[in-house]
Amino acid sequence: MHEPEPAAAPATGTQPAAADRLRDLLRTRAYQKALVFSALIGIPVSLAAFWFLAALHELEHALWADLPEALGWNTPPWWWPLPLLTLAGLTVGLVVRHLPGTGGHVPAAGLNPHGPSTSALPGVLLAALASLPLGAVLGPEAPLIALGGGLALLLAQLARAPVTAQSAPLLGAAGAAAALPAIFGNPLVGAVILIEVAGVGGPRLFAVMLPALLSSGIGSLVFTGFGRWTGLSTGNLSLKGLTSPRLDAGDVVWAVLLAVAIGAAMHYVINTGRLAAVFVSKRTVLHTTACALAAGACAAVYALAVDRSPAEVASSGQAALSRLAEDPHAWGVGALIAVLLCKGAAYALCLGSLRGGPVFPALFLGAATGVLLAPLPGLGVVPGLAAGMAAAGAAALRLPVSSAVLAVLLLGSAAMTPVVILAAVVGFVTVELLPPGRALPPTEEAPAGSTAGGGSGGRDEPDTGAGAGGRDVPRADRVSGRHEGGAE
Repeated sequence: MHEPEPAAAPATGTQPAAADRLRDLLRTRAYQKALVFSALIGIPVSLAAFWFLAALHELEHALWADLPEALGWNTPPWWWPLPLLTLAGLTVGLVVRHLPGTGGHVPAAGLNPHGPSTSALPGVLLAALASLPLGAVLGPEAPLIALGGGLALLLAQLARAPVTAQSAPLLGAAGAAAALPAIFGNPLVGAVILIEVAGVGGPRLFAVMLPALLSSGIGSLVFTGFGRWTGLSTGNLSLKGLTSPRLDAGDVVWAVLLAVAIGAAMHYVINTGRLAAVFVSKRTVLHTTACALAAGACAAVYALAVDRSPAEVASSGQAALSRLAEDPHAWGVGALIAVLLCKGAAYALCLGSLRGGPVFPALFLGAATGVLLAPLPGLGVVPGLAAGMAAAGAAALRLPVSSAVLAVLLLGSAAMTPVVILAAVVGFVTVELLPPGRALPPTEEAPAGSTAGGGSGGRDEPDTGAGAGGRDVPRADRVSGRHEGGAE
């Protein structure tokens, strides 16, 4: 699929040397075949991702809207999350213990899962279906990345295409990029995330970027067409009804301070999630169930405290974020404080125990913080919401470029771009300067001596090894030898 990069041709004087190397790479038959194959796999991978997201959306709606309504409640009662999340924890614990791949990577590791795997796909899908519709405070992006990468490898194997150590990351990136467009509402976001997660540069960056962009664009077309044809919704994230005001000096100053505070808070939330992962590793099934039940208790406490739906704490926060953006004044100060405390605690518990992605709850927590602090003199609601989302995303994922792009596209306006970029950079730098987070325990996916994901949780001293896609993985994200807390 992908040969070693050819030697650079002498510069012609009409374009940079990097462009010459890219031209030589594009002329190789192996890379041309990789581009064609990336375009082809975008279609089946996008279809699989569409039906997967549609199933998640329909199940969540049935469990949190249709079933309570059928039983006579307009909204789920306060105790509703307790049995659902208990069932989720029990199922995920059994998947982690008995199926290959441990149901996917631990969400507290961030958004840098291990290389694509076909054997882990059943466990990943089952763990996601058990976690997300039942109220896990996580998003679907990590299972989508695993689904896209695993299916791309499977299709390559079925087509009897040679899969090498060089071509596997490219196939995984193309498959993941084809799966991500619908959930983020834009094909560019998935491509940017995959590029930043890969963490490579120079010609190798282009080698990953072109198939990812091509497959992502085709995937977006498939999603759009199938959505109109079937009438089903996959719940793509978009914020409507926002009117962007002009920025002033107060917005900029408050954005910096807000980003520092959110970055520090997200660091400790992620680190708590890592502690939960260590706790879960000792007795997987029992402790996973206990953490999930505790997350359900957070949602129940919220519903009892402010007389609102427990679904605003349970689940990813994707729908709640849209409602918050459309009508921020519908949330009183007490409700905002309660949702930040309860959802933050439930998010940390789910990060270390259930399976999913860390993006959407982080965006919601950042947006809610921005809305809560919007009455500060000189800070508006929209700048506060924009800065909060960008800072929380960059701090939780340690992907500042992706977080900034995602926030700008969600806002639907370029007016907030300066505040978004500033907040993303400050939030990221804040996390990097804080003490390292707790290392994750070893799992079947990350045996001793390998990487456990380069996601989040504070600054870790760099090591000399390279993680997925060639990116240096922080030392605290590595596991070597016997780990404190042990594994079951």
